[in-house]
Amino acid sequence: MDIKWLKTFVIAARHENFRKASEELFLTQPAVTKHIKRLEEYLHISLFERRGKNVSLTPAGTKFLPSAIKILKRYEEEMEEFEGWKQGYNRKLKIAVAPQIAASILPSFLSIFIEQHPNIEVIINVVRSFEIGEEISSGKADIGLSRMKPVQTDLSSEVIHRDPVILAAPNLKDKERHKSHINEENVLKQYRLLTDNHPAYWDSLLAEVKRYYPRVRTIPVTQMEITKRFIEIGLGVSYLPLSIVHEELKNRKIFEIKPDKIVPPVSLTYVIAKLETPEAKEFISSLKKWLKESE
Repeated sequence: MDIKWLKTFVIAARHENFRKASEELFLTQPAVTKHIKRLEEYLHISLFERRGKNVSLTPAGTKFLPSAIKILKRYEEEMEEFEGWKQGYNRKLKIAVAPQIAASILPSFLSIFIEQHPNIEVIINVVRSFEIGEEISSGKADIGLSRMKPVQTDLSSEVIHRDPVILAAPNLKDKERHKSHINEENVLKQYRLLTDNHPAYWDSLLAEVKRYYPRVRTIPVTQMEITKRFIEIGLGVSYLPLSIVHEELKNRKIFEIKPDKIVPPVSLTYVIAKLETPEAKEFISSLKKWLKESE
């Protein structure tokens, strides 16, 4: 039995449409039909009922589908492990990480961890914070690095980093800044406030801002990297974790506005796990140590 036949069957069963299956698999429709026919010949049973252009699973197809999915998953896992072995790895660590963390603290630490643990294959999957809990619960990741606590009760979580949040504004030239008397009130009146770029603090923070500055204009921008770019070119201001804008502050692309009436929140980084593997324990221990030394 060819593994390609199984993959074609699973995709065709999902759509119950050979044309859609051919588009997803980048195959011709006759090729899809051929794969299904070969699999049916191998199993000595029909998997689809064909009525003109419409197809649907037979009872046999419905029965076989879960087995086909399991076989495919096991095949992909074994091939992934073999590829890792060929590259010199004998251990594996899958990490689900939020975009903000992947773009800030993770790269510097990861380069050190990989150098210290060359036999561990590290697989990074960047997903939104509220999806990380499900990634770990379902076994798709060993640990997670998230900006929010998971809702899943079967997971453990621990705060490993507290990141100050600042009001970030376009970095005007010194003369312009002095002349404009740039402060919290002025920038929130002059610029639009870019919101929704952090999963944990914006609801309460925006309510606080509007309490003092009810006429503030807002633009929801859900990605921090885009938010930073908008600030740099003068489209608005935003409250961002310090680690996210550290380089921009250093290179004077962004200017920090000191707080006045608004008390900025703290952005928390959680490490999330279900059952800690030895690799996960090594990673978490090393990350905690690195964060402490970086303070």
